[in-house]
Amino acid sequence: MKKTVTAAAAALLSVLTGDLPAIAQANNDGQAASEPGEVYFANCAAARAAGAAPIRAGEPGYRRKLDRDGDGVACE
Repeated sequence: MKKTVTAAAAALLSVLTGDLPAIAQANNDGQAASEPGEVYFANCAAARAAGAAPIRAGEPGYRRKLDRDGDGVACE
């Protein structure tokens, strides 16, 4: 449930700040999501602006592209 609340909070913050391009439906590889509620951040600046950084593997918004050192924590 915590992950769902975090994803919803990030989405709400993006809508309220007018940063709609920062959120889209995608999976961890940046492809189209099959599950509703998945969060996509175009880059770490967008994740930080939404208050979602750092993003750990398995959390909404995590993508390998955002994890520069490959340690399972993106936008650290």
